[in-house]
Amino acid sequence: QVQLVESGGGLVQPGGSLRLTCAVSGFTPVFGAYEWYRQAPGKERDLVASISGAAGSTNYADSVKGRFTMSRDKAKNMVYLQMKSLKAEDTAVYFCKLTFPFTGDFYWGQGTQVTVSS
Repeated sequence: QVQLVESGGGLVQPGGSLRLTCAVSGFTPVFGAYEWYRQAPGKERDLVASISGAAGSTNYADSVKGRFTMSRDKAKNMVYLQMKSLKAEDTAVYFCKLTFPFTGDFYWGQGTQVTVSS
């Protein structure tokens, strides 16, 4: 069984920073694709960032480019999302997703709440 557990969310003031962590356990693929999504109340779940391939290529939504950085630690089976210069519109539940290559099987974490407010 594959399990993803997000942590690191919380309440932060505008302009502040947070680092989200996604701990992955179980059978994990060598070249799985990891993604961070977020979902604000009443809105769809949107892709924020992704990392994939042997080189760990990253991609970001335009709304977070230059402010968010996604990384992974293969040895620890951890995926991170460093967020800085946070804005009120970044408020959402953030989810981690793992997609297996070839089969396309995917798994979600339970999410972690990020609230940006003064």
